[in-house]
Amino acid sequence: MPPYAGPPAARPGDVAGVLRLLVYLVLAVVLMVLDHRGGWLRAARAQAEVAVQPLWWLAALPSRAGTALREDAVSRSQLMRDNTLLRNALLVSGARNARLQAAAAENARLRGLLASAERGRLDVQLAAILDVDLDPTRQRLVLDAGSRAGVRIGQAVIDAGGLMGQVIATTPTTATVLLVTDPDHAVPAVVARSGVRLIVYGGGRTDALRAADIPLSADVRTGDVLLSSGMGGRFPPGFTIGTVGVLRADDSRAFLEGQVRPAAQLDRGRDVLLLRGYKPVAAQVPVATAVAPASVPAPSPASASAPAPASASAPASATAPLPPPPPPPATTGPAR
Repeated sequence: MPPYAGPPAARPGDVAGVLRLLVYLVLAVVLMVLDHRGGWLRAARAQAEVAVQPLWWLAALPSRAGTALREDAVSRSQLMRDNTLLRNALLVSGARNARLQAAAAENARLRGLLASAERGRLDVQLAAILDVDLDPTRQRLVLDAGSRAGVRIGQAVIDAGGLMGQVIATTPTTATVLLVTDPDHAVPAVVARSGVRLIVYGGGRTDALRAADIPLSADVRTGDVLLSSGMGGRFPPGFTIGTVGVLRADDSRAFLEGQVRPAAQLDRGRDVLLLRGYKPVAAQVPVATAVAPASVPAPSPASASAPAPASASAPASATAPLPPPPPPPATTGPAR
């Protein structure tokens, strides 16, 4: 075992490093004391903080980027959910608004129907439309009121505008209406301005009627209002049929033809009015007078379409009212 040679000799470089450390420590202590007592390094620290702020910003950039990405993702998903909710709410609001508008329009139509009935003091019955057949060769309506509700064949049908047609068939729950625009329909009419009588025919179109066989000398003008005349006893008088449009000569050049714009709204609406206070002539003839006595000759074909008077189709005693009872004898003196 070698003999102990003592501690290793210090090298010059190690001694210089220790001395520098001691000097730094002394300077640091002196600076701390001076800064604590006089605040000499406060401005230097402020300048140093300003100088190193870009380094701090760069160091915190990844953290800020991650936070911004998370916030953007959360905001995007929240916006998508809010957008979906708002879109659904908008659709629901639009549907409700459409229903309210439809209800308002229907209410306005019903008020127009009832107002027209009130103005004319008519005995009417409101009925809803179940089906519409507007074929050019067949213009019909089906109503949800039938014989159980008092609907009868021949009953006139109107709306707020004017005459629509007549009932041609009934079941216990429904009624079929022949519109005035049906090609097989004709209405006796009168010009409201001049009183000229016309016949208005249907043409298979809901927006046009036809007035035919108008004499060239007749006082009929464009814009005249046509009313039901009551001739024939089928329709009550005074209901608006339409307005005369274009007048032109027919093929024979002996008469005029006129286009008539219907007053009733035949292609719209959901309800109509049935006239209950007016009975056609065919419905007013009693059963006892419907059969003529054997002594009365049969009517000719030319007069078969005209309604027969009551005196020609039944005995006078069947329709004539009974004479009133004789008055009691007058007294000439005081009663005993």
